[in-house]
Amino acid sequence: MSVVLVDAGGTNIGSVRYALQRLGAEAALTSDAEAIRTADKVILPGVGAAGPGMARLNELGLVELMRSLTQPVLGVCLGMQLLCERSEEGDTECLGVVPATVRRFVEQPNLRVPHMGWNRVRQRREHPLLDGLGDDDWAYFVHSYAVPMGDYALASTDYGDEFACVIARGNFHGMQFHPERSAKVGARLLKNFLEL
Repeated sequence: MSVVLVDAGGTNIGSVRYALQRLGAEAALTSDAEAIRTADKVILPGVGAAGPGMARLNELGLVELMRSLTQPVLGVCLGMQLLCERSEEGDTECLGVVPATVRRFVEQPNLRVPHMGWNRVRQRREHPLLDGLGDDDWAYFVHSYAVPMGDYALASTDYGDEFACVIARGNFHGMQFHPERSAKVGARLLKNFLEL
């Protein structure tokens, strides 16, 4: 099985790659369109802002390719947000494969933005990506923007308001949290993705 990590400039690429190695999967880091097109699994990692993330994909000529992929694709953290139609962060047009607008957390008393740390992940729909996820599983988050709930939401997290933390639409999937930092929960979900 060939797995590629799209080199979109994310700073979590090394840790995602290492998490995949622990599962026995070697993932090549690439911005080569043919390597991405022919891979069995494609992972779009990302840490940072939506504008620079999309600018990098545009600069590499990968936007239309990413939209056209038919194999399982996984967006991680910012990579998940880039799967959506737009982000309020810089009013950025994203890949548009998930019908959602990414929104900034509303400042509330006792809730800091960014949302940083461990939080509960609650399954909302049955899906092979969530096999083995329990009712009391936690994952590690670092983000200021979130995907609202919708029919693409497989799992949610509450931080002031409920937001989608695992999504799927067709062959496109996303995890808002960092699976590479989320201990056994993250490892299990990455393994499930590799088995899709």
